[in-house]
Amino acid sequence: MEAYLLEFGNLLLRWLHVIAAIAWVGESIYFVMLDNGLKPPKSEACKKKGVFGEMWAVHGGGFYHNQKYASSPEELPEDLHWSFWKSYTTWLSGFGLFALLYLTKPSFYLVNPNSPWEWAANMVGWQANIAALAFLLLGWVVYNELCKRISPNMERDGVLSVAVAVMMVGVAYLSTHIFSGRAAFLLTGAVMATAMSANVFFWIIPGQRRMVNAMKAGETPNPIDGKRGKQRSVHNTYFTLPVVLLMLSNHYSFTYTHADAWVIMSLFIFAGALIRQYFVLMHAGKHQPAYPVAGVALILVVVWLGAPTGAKTPSVGSPAGQSQDVSATSAVVDEEAIGASLTRVQEIMENRCVQCHAAQPTQPGFASAPLGVLLDSPEHLTLQAESIKQVTASKYMPLGNITGMTDDERAVIAAWDGN
Repeated sequence: MEAYLLEFGNLLLRWLHVIAAIAWVGESIYFVMLDNGLKPPKSEACKKKGVFGEMWAVHGGGFYHNQKYASSPEELPEDLHWSFWKSYTTWLSGFGLFALLYLTKPSFYLVNPNSPWEWAANMVGWQANIAALAFLLLGWVVYNELCKRISPNMERDGVLSVAVAVMMVGVAYLSTHIFSGRAAFLLTGAVMATAMSANVFFWIIPGQRRMVNAMKAGETPNPIDGKRGKQRSVHNTYFTLPVVLLMLSNHYSFTYTHADAWVIMSLFIFAGALIRQYFVLMHAGKHQPAYPVAGVALILVVVWLGAPTGAKTPSVGSPAGQSQDVSATSAVVDEEAIGASLTRVQEIMENRCVQCHAAQPTQPGFASAPLGVLLDSPEHLTLQAESIKQVTASKYMPLGNITGMTDDERAVIAAWDGN
């Protein structure tokens, strides 16, 4: 019952998280589109009122007239719309999901026993939890310091963008070497999402409140607040597509089980940012297809990097050059592996994997098979053949090798033809 209730809570939190994220991302994309799509007002009356730009739109059978003021409007209504709860709800529900799944089972989901760094490979559960929380906190601190030190007055945002890009490559490299593959992708996305929400909490909303208070007091708002809010909002919009991709990646093991997972992650991040850049410019009336073409080119590089090579398979979280030749584990295994059959693979699955991947798991803490993957029948094994071969060869599964799968057994699976 406890496992069932935890899984039901996971479902409800995930539902809330997705809904809040859709609302936040949707509103963010809308306001970027609106801001970049504004045209100078044609009406003299609007110009005299201080209207900086305007946009006419039609939607849902009605017409909308959006206006942006460069200075204080003539009157500021009490029911001013603020955009922040969607951001906070997205982050809080996401952290709740992370705590419910990863922090409650760190030995399963966080520890990377194949890390080339001995201290990381030997972490116990509570140490992995502290490392993960510190990773999120330090990610925000480093990003925030880069913004404050490189472009405090928003005059060197180009240099800042390069610095943030380099930082994200570093985050990708560190995460894949410290944590297990799936957790590394999730944590890298969480570093970006934390920066996005913290930008709203620490900079964008406080700056907007100071501007509103100044207007209500009949004073001129400090322009630096508007510029800083714009800077952080721009960063948020470029983080959006990479964050969504990284959060979805845990369903696709070819990304996080690769020897060069940090390279794949970095390429995805840059591809998302480039594609987002095209739409940002498009809203401003500039069509520059080179950006999405470059983004797609990076994705094609990922396709090439991630393609199975056959002979060698990578260790999760290991750097380039740390691949394993599973078929060469031992001469005894080679002889046995040549004759690998579905019956032998099924025997291994029953001993090492079915505890979790069954219609009714017997492993404590699991109310249902992870990701719905069942391995308790020959039909299910055949259906999941390629995935089984990949995640066992990379040593990603069994998680933390809790059931003690041997190298000989992994070699037998690697030699299995899937039938």
